[in-house]
Amino acid sequence: MLGARPTRELTIGRETRMTNDATDAGQPGLMPQIKALGQYVKDFSFENPNAPRALMQPPQQPTISVQINVNTKPMTATDYEVELKLEGKAEVPGSTLFGFDLLYAGVFRLQNIPQDNIPPLLMIECPRLLFPFAREIVANAVVNGGFPPLLLDPIDFVALYQQKAAEAGQARRESPALPVAGLAPARAGIRERCVPKAFRPRPT
Repeated sequence: MLGARPTRELTIGRETRMTNDATDAGQPGLMPQIKALGQYVKDFSFENPNAPRALMQPPQQPTISVQINVNTKPMTATDYEVELKLEGKAEVPGSTLFGFDLLYAGVFRLQNIPQDNIPPLLMIECPRLLFPFAREIVANAVVNGGFPPLLLDPIDFVALYQQKAAEAGQARRESPALPVAGLAPARAGIRERCVPKAFRPRPT
């Protein structure tokens, strides 16, 4: 929940501010910590444009295309919102079976962490924690749409972050006068194949 926080949380917050001051002064701080304060669906849609006709067709092997996008937004000196966006659709020749668009987010508190380590934590570890819950939401929606469950493979968020870091470095070399945001969205296209048992409506 993102409501009132327990006293222990507030105590940790005071310790964090003291630690940050000590770290700035060159003194050792407390152990680095990352904590999920809450997670939630911000936006979700599922489209089943050709039902019920698509559910009654002979079984076919669809092509599943998925786009992954990660965005971060600072909320306080230690709290950040991380958004994981999953967009995908299943297609067979000449027809779209279903499509989904999920924006799943969480608020994370990073304490006693060097500034240079914050971007990779936000773009790698935080979406990695969110992904299993987002994958379950997609799988349940696909089943409720009358199809076999779609279980997305784990995402290599390290590779996505490295890709964006390389793109940012290339942009700086080509346009040194233009600033490049350190927390640019990580985006990659992933194509997966799903072998369904059969596309039939659920029995009533």
